[in-house]
Amino acid sequence: MPDDAAAARAAAEEESAFSHPAVAPDATAAYGDHPDQVIDFYAPRGTEPAGPAFPAPLVVVLHGGAWRAPYDRRHVSPFADFLARRGFAVASVEYRRGAGIPGGDAGSAARSVAGRWPETFDDVAAALDALPALVREVLPQADSRRMVITGHSAGAQLALWAAARHVLPADAPWRTDRPAPLRGVVALAPIADFAVAEKLDVCGGAARQLLGGEEHFAERRPYADPALLLPTGIATTLVQGRTDRDVPQAVAESYADAAAKAGEVVGLTLLEDVGHFPLIDPAADACAVVAEEIAQLAW
Repeated sequence: MPDDAAAARAAAEEESAFSHPAVAPDATAAYGDHPDQVIDFYAPRGTEPAGPAFPAPLVVVLHGGAWRAPYDRRHVSPFADFLARRGFAVASVEYRRGAGIPGGDAGSAARSVAGRWPETFDDVAAALDALPALVREVLPQADSRRMVITGHSAGAQLALWAAARHVLPADAPWRTDRPAPLRGVVALAPIADFAVAEKLDVCGGAARQLLGGEEHFAERRPYADPALLLPTGIATTLVQGRTDRDVPQAVAESYADAAAKAGEVVGLTLLEDVGHFPLIDPAADACAVVAEEIAQLAW
């Protein structure tokens, strides 16, 4: 496809994904004192049994947006609602992201640093640790024993990372002594290999910014890069559009290759004629594929 046509299609996909009005959650609970340390909960309301005798699988959603402040969980609320209407209980996690660049427009993604070190990781770890108790309190329809983590783009990196905390370096503050009690991970267009992402300048060097810049990139990669945190022993599926211009297919393929070298089989679902945003767009066929991949692990 000519580059102009590919760019136009990518823009149309993004416009469609962001065209849906935000969907208010059924409940919101805090897992810390910072305003961004909250989780939105969506009760299951689909055709699957979701009464007290039949609790619904819990899907934890970590939104993307290159770990930058202008993108918060509201843009994935239609996706969270889509999953809830498929019969899942949903927990959509907010976390601290990069601050605006001094002198820039705070509302502009181009003028925002990607992520905060170590706060972004502090928050994801704290949210996952707090989740079982919060679910029991505010979403009794959910079965946290049947939990799948999904995330999109930068959020997919965080989802893979959250499932790999037990293989973090021994001195990592987020390390756990056992694997998370997960049915699996479904990572959507993940920034899953920081070295490849840097070579391809994914999201304007977002992975480098997340780790605190070039001076910290190498030393912090072992604590954050999913491609270096293998094998996890947790079922993992990557869903990737072949025409993704934001996070190219090569990034997911590199992670899958690294997993294979570590002795772990990672599923890689490649979708033809699909870019970056249809994976979280309820109006796109790709979103239904994502729900099915989650269901394969959760039910």
